[in-house]
Amino acid sequence: KAKWLLCWTSTWHLRIFVLMISTASGQIRYSVPEEMKKGALIGNVAQDLGLDLTRLRSGRARIVSGETTQYTELKTDKGILVVNERIDREELCGDTAPCSFSFEIILENPIELHRVTVEILDVNDHAPTFKNKVINLEISESATVGSHFDLESAYDPDAGIHGLQNYVLSPNDNFALKQHSNADGTRFAVMILQKPLDRELKPHLSLKLIAVDGGTPQRSGTVNIEITVLDANDNPPVFNQSLYKATVAENAPLGTYITTVNASDADSGSNGLVTYTFSNVKGKSAEKFEIDSVSGRITVVGNIDFEKDKKFEIRVIAKDQGGLSDATKVVIDVVDINDNAPIINIMSFSNMISEDVPPGTTIAVFNVKDADSERNGQITCSLDSSLPFKIQSSLTDYYNLLSHVAFDRETKHEYNITITATDSGSPPLSTKTTLHVKISDVNDNAPRFTKPDYSAYVTENNSPGMSIFSMIRATDADWNQNARVSYILEDSSVNGVPVSSYVSVSADSGVIHAVRSFDYEQIKDFQFRVKAQDGGSPPLSSNVTVKMLIQDQNDNPPQVLYPVQTGGSVVAEMVPRSADVGYLVTKVVAVDVDSGQNAWLSYKLQKATDRALFEVGSQNGEIRTIRQVSDKDAVKQRLSVIVEDNGQPSRSATIIVNVAVADSFPEVLSEFSDFPHDKEYNDNLTFYLVLALAVVSFLFITCLVVIISVKIYRWRQSRILYHSNLPVIPYYPPRYSDTLGTTGTLQHVYNYEVCRTTDSRKSDCKFGRAGSQNVVVHWASHENECIMCTFCLTTFFQNFYFCSL
Repeated sequence: KAKWLLCWTSTWHLRIFVLMISTASGQIRYSVPEEMKKGALIGNVAQDLGLDLTRLRSGRARIVSGETTQYTELKTDKGILVVNERIDREELCGDTAPCSFSFEIILENPIELHRVTVEILDVNDHAPTFKNKVINLEISESATVGSHFDLESAYDPDAGIHGLQNYVLSPNDNFALKQHSNADGTRFAVMILQKPLDRELKPHLSLKLIAVDGGTPQRSGTVNIEITVLDANDNPPVFNQSLYKATVAENAPLGTYITTVNASDADSGSNGLVTYTFSNVKGKSAEKFEIDSVSGRITVVGNIDFEKDKKFEIRVIAKDQGGLSDATKVVIDVVDINDNAPIINIMSFSNMISEDVPPGTTIAVFNVKDADSERNGQITCSLDSSLPFKIQSSLTDYYNLLSHVAFDRETKHEYNITITATDSGSPPLSTKTTLHVKISDVNDNAPRFTKPDYSAYVTENNSPGMSIFSMIRATDADWNQNARVSYILEDSSVNGVPVSSYVSVSADSGVIHAVRSFDYEQIKDFQFRVKAQDGGSPPLSSNVTVKMLIQDQNDNPPQVLYPVQTGGSVVAEMVPRSADVGYLVTKVVAVDVDSGQNAWLSYKLQKATDRALFEVGSQNGEIRTIRQVSDKDAVKQRLSVIVEDNGQPSRSATIIVNVAVADSFPEVLSEFSDFPHDKEYNDNLTFYLVLALAVVSFLFITCLVVIISVKIYRWRQSRILYHSNLPVIPYYPPRYSDTLGTTGTLQHVYNYEVCRTTDSRKSDCKFGRAGSQNVVVHWASHENECIMCTFCLTTFFQNFYFCSL
């Protein structure tokens, strides 16, 4: 069985012993011995993960660890994991057991992440060693049986059974060896005096201490023990504590005080002087601390790193001058300081994403590590809350950067994503890394016009084909081809004619051209719709209404409506000789079919028989006297009035107005009797006045007949009711109330006034003016109103006749 075990151990250095511990949730574990050669097989990753070689190559499988030294290599062509660098368990893990390191295998398209843990098995490649080659002891011959003497401990960097297992003392008559173990498993030896020493017989003893490990074959280390027998020293030093505990913060500056050990010796003189020394300190601990041999004060002399050493156990020896000694243990706990910031490693990242990707899409995969422990190593990853992204944890120390909401490239086409990893230390340390993500465009925006509608202006009599409006603009928030806008004139009609016969639209620029010449007097405005369409697939479009307004040109002269010209000038107005200054003679009324300032008319007196007697209002065309009329003024006055518009150039019309200055109509007739057309005008006027008088007389007679008929009818009705013995119910016409009641009044009562004057400016005839007071009347009295109305109408026509004269 021993021969087989030796053969198996030798073969370990020639081939790989691989043990797959578990494969679950994307994790696999291998165990390999240390000191393997480069290229040695660790495991078949493709087979253990259930992946084929094609997937490894297409997914660009690679190892990511974030460590500076890559101990393994992935052969994607074979799907195996091999040793890339020499692995020394003692260098990698020190005294930590078990020893392992982890890394991740990442694949893309789609992204897959698998964790691989490699456990390093110890090989017995180190023999136990002592710090010193010789242990010098001075022991008094008076040392009592049972006295113990601490010996220097050996150090074996191997772990487990390959580490230090046993001490062996060379055969002698005086001393026996007793072995002890610390809490961490470290063994140390103590010599026990079994037989008193006799300096006179044997003043010097030489022994050998052998340290043996548990490997196969075993390895050992030897140190010589040189014992000098001293003269009697009855009392050994004694520590006041069997165990000292202290703490020290990592990165403590050199010289930092740890604790002070104290031992007392009852002897006097040189035998009572105690000195302090460290026993063999495990590993490199001797380089970290120093003890004052006289005071027992322990201080820091080296750099302390919690990430490497979390606790130190040191044995302190107190020895007097007689060679007697005592030992105590000092346990120093290292307090972790948050001196390591998190490290962010980007494993996979897509820097271009489409704006229509759904929320929850993976943008990047990254790993975060912190060398500190406990709270100092607890990491929180965060983003700016205003960004449309979120962080989701996947495997241990691995995170996914996901889209959080739908993107809109038109709102923002790129993002700078700053990932902040912060630990929980006090004060906390953080690390930031920035990813730049661009959003690719999707045709999700229709063109938008700069205005909800447009108004264009074109002057009439324009040239066909001219550009009449170039302000139509539509923009598309998309990019590139999706933002190329074309303009299309939509089919419609204007007064039954296709709008395309009026205007056309440039497809590229949106400029509107006139197809025909416009006439303001025929068409003043019309509207049509223009469509803007982008170049996306499928294309998107929007419409806008354009209102085309035709602007007027001064291409029409003014037209005089009053006084009416009938082939020549006539006697239009009569001015009494008693007329005051400002007397209104007449008013020239003219219109212009143009619009705007082209239709703004002004009146000027061009010629006059007496320019000192009359003036014309420039804005209203009123002809008034500018002085008192006298008897010396001629009866016949001839005025020439010119009407001009405000166009550029202006257009005008001229009207001749005849004015008679006289107090009576016969005087006017005698003065104008030489004009035959005046007689014709007077004959026509007389005919119409006689006709009006006849009509009024007919209406008066008709009203009388109606009133009499109503009276007779009501009288007969009352007689019938009287003879029938029925209760009499008063009758009131609709919308009138009983004069005896108190509930209302007559609602429609009118007064009629007739005003007569020889001054046409002050003449007035009023009809239907509401009474200033409410008048309650009975229906039977309405015949009086009819008579009054008829009288007023008759008086009105008579007044109209004389006023006209």
